[in-house]
Amino acid sequence: MTLAADAAPLKRTPLYSLHLTLGGKMVPFAGYEMPVQYPSGILNEHIHTRSKAGLFDVSHMGQLRLAGGDPVKALEALVPGDLLVLMPLRMRYTLLLNDQGGILDDLMATRLGDGLFLVVNAARKEADLAHLRTTLGRPTTVELLEDRALLALQGPAAATVLSPFCAGIERLPFMTAMETTLAGCKCLVTRSGYTGEDGFEISLPRANAPAVAELLLARPEVLPIGLGARDSLRLEAGLCLYGHDIDETTTPIEAALAWTIGKRRRAEGGFPGAAVVLRQLAEGARRTRVGIQPDGRAPAREDTAIVDADGSKVGRVTSGGFGPSVGGPIAMGYVDPRHTAAGTPLGLLVRGTARPARVVRLPFVQHRYYVRG
Repeated sequence: MTLAADAAPLKRTPLYSLHLTLGGKMVPFAGYEMPVQYPSGILNEHIHTRSKAGLFDVSHMGQLRLAGGDPVKALEALVPGDLLVLMPLRMRYTLLLNDQGGILDDLMATRLGDGLFLVVNAARKEADLAHLRTTLGRPTTVELLEDRALLALQGPAAATVLSPFCAGIERLPFMTAMETTLAGCKCLVTRSGYTGEDGFEISLPRANAPAVAELLLARPEVLPIGLGARDSLRLEAGLCLYGHDIDETTTPIEAALAWTIGKRRRAEGGFPGAAVVLRQLAEGARRTRVGIQPDGRAPAREDTAIVDADGSKVGRVTSGGFGPSVGGPIAMGYVDPRHTAAGTPLGLLVRGTARPARVVRLPFVQHRYYVRG
């Protein structure tokens, strides 16, 4: 994860003061001052989320509302997902594509009444807003909800923590939303997240965010979690980070995201880059995202070259680091089609020396999303 300073003045989420009170180490990220860790440290925050519950401030993410006309049909023309089947309060992970099938952004879309609620990546929200306003056409409108905050409560104890405040939340199915009241404010709660664990994301008014965060943090099961553990959790879960594992040069097939393309969309096409994507779906892509397990203890960093047994370059690492739940280094990267099978030996080129590694199946840690019944 790159934590690079921006030239423009950094923005602050409504929880900025709370982060300081909690001892958060603040860093520049996607144009915001965000906590990378708290005094307990990244390793403890990671393990705590896997075993109990962690609270993340993700208010830097973009929250958008699409309304007017038929926003579901309008958005479906820009993504490969099957959105027309979405019932109210159901949600879907999908991808904005360009005309070459490259990924402009990955996002969550939730159907609310006659409109759609989107959550997009922080670094892409202004570009997404401009893209949607240009391409959706009238009468669909796109509004950036700057008056909203977003909290993520993740971990096996998340439902237990939230249930006293939101009646029936423990029975909410995965990838489903509930409009409810929390600490006296109206909010939208979705059973979703970015850790591979069960959990929820809570969209609420900015003014109410500190009080709700403090309410949840008062529970003994909950610790505040920063960007460092968020990154190691999503990497163990095999989830893509935009700008690293996926970008405008990467197609859904290359990124091992073919599952996001609905059966009807595969048959009908009708989305940007469909000719490229459907051809790759039928014939295979020139590269594929895979999990990589380095031998030893040394982590594989982003942009590390991947070589085969003969020393020829066959790909590169896009995300890498230490997996606390795995107990060793883990990585994801792209390799050519001959080197995608689990168990395939690889070399990671570090200072001219190929360190041994192998391809492994994703995710590194089994997903534990809630399945009712």
